Amino acid sequence: MKIFAAALLTETNTFAPSPTGLDGFAAYGIFRGNASRVAPDTMLGTALRELHSLANTDGHEVVESLAAMAQPSGRTVRQVYERFRDEILEDLRASLPVDAVVLVLHGAMVAEDCDDCEGDLIANVRRIVGEGIPIGVELDLHCHFTEKMRVSADIIVCYKEYPHTDVIDRLREVYALTTSVAKGEVRPVTAVCDCRMVGVWHTTKEPMAGFVKRMQALEGKNGVLSVSFGHGFPWGDVPDSGAKVWVIANGDEDRARGVAEQLFHELWDMREATRPAELSIDGALDKAEAGNGLPVVLADVADNPGGGAPCDSTFILQRLVSRGIRNAALGCFYDIGAVQVCREAGVGTRLTLRVGGKLGKSSGDPIDLKVTVRALKDDHHQTMNGALFDFGAAAWVSTDDDVDIVLVSRREQTFSPTAFTGVGIDLAKKNIVVVKSTQHFHAGFAPIAHEVIYVSAPGAITLDFASIPYQFRNKRYWPRVENPFSM
Repeated sequence: MKIFAAALLTETNTFAPSPTGLDGFAAYGIFRGNASRVAPDTMLGTALRELHSLANTDGHEVVESLAAMAQPSGRTVRQVYERFRDEILEDLRASLPVDAVVLVLHGAMVAEDCDDCEGDLIANVRRIVGEGIPIGVELDLHCHFTEKMRVSADIIVCYKEYPHTDVIDRLREVYALTTSVAKGEVRPVTAVCDCRMVGVWHTTKEPMAGFVKRMQALEGKNGVLSVSFGHGFPWGDVPDSGAKVWVIANGDEDRARGVAEQLFHELWDMREATRPAELSIDGALDKAEAGNGLPVVLADVADNPGGGAPCDSTFILQRLVSRGIRNAALGCFYDIGAVQVCREAGVGTRLTLRVGGKLGKSSGDPIDLKVTVRALKDDHHQTMNGALFDFGAAAWVSTDDDVDIVLVSRREQTFSPTAFTGVGIDLAKKNIVVVKSTQHFHAGFAPIAHEVIYVSAPGAITLDFASIPYQFRNKRYWPRVENPFSM
């Protein structure tokens, strides 16, 4: 069996001012048919390498096409998306005939003049391969599940966990189901239920942890092949944004619809219990100072670059410094200028450094600090799920009050303790650790923390979902409307 594979991922914050251009993808690497070989430790390379391994075990062949991803930001430049799409389609035509197609996508990629890049790509792949060739797709759970995706693909599966600790597991599921379709073993039908909800659902705690287990318990029984809960990406203002449940069943649409509706009702009934709990900056700092010796981890949710935020806001840093709080670590600030100043000054130099507050109103004001340069790195990185994520050149600076700050030259959310320990900071000795992330940090930081606190700071990503200024998304959704099904 010949399997054609490609990967194209970015998550678009349509409210972000900066577009996602070619350089945004180049920062992660743009691979043309060789990501699994030349970049096996990257997120893209890891996924495609796993796909080759699965196929080789079964005696199949993978034809690898384009692999590209970019840090979330504003709408993707139209020419960039169309160039990548057309490269994939050209490779596909050159590879015909194929027996199956597997696409590793995000699901919330929005380009200029195209609100549904994944649906557009899948539909074009379908036109080339025809109706008899199965198309399997893996999506991030922060996807916009669209009707064009549903009718164009045979298998669509999204991650179940947030943070995304199951990326490879879901890819294996996509591969297994897609090859089963190709062999005529199953006939998938998909039913979707629009939850009419906008929110963030943490699967690291109840009731969502139990919900994920119930989803998984339904799979492989009574003809149910796969169950997905797409949380949606709240900061993508497109008509299809929002939470959706979809179920794939073996030839039984009624079964698929019944299970999807059952799970939707479960989600609806526990909607209040799943609201993210946040504290104000001062409330979080008060609680953190009362810790018991282990670090208290504060999540700077609003400045998460993984959702399109600038990653240089100073609101928490300003309060921490003004209150004279000692023995804290913050990271990672995207501040190319500050990194360069530190590189020129050298390790051990004491200087006044202007930190953060450079990229817009949501960044707050820059803060001038007396700091000492403690360490410099040319190629700082962190790890997640076995993959490397690059921060570029980095600097560790500390204030006289023992406040450590990690400055980086590549915008990336902080989700691994190696973001700090990689430059020499001992987190075990810190009272407070502030990370610029919404939830992906949890898998790495929760095991070393006394407590994890989500902070309601100003910034580009609001968790006040009722007030997001949508123009294109239907405004009848919970929590903006108490019961969006009443009319």
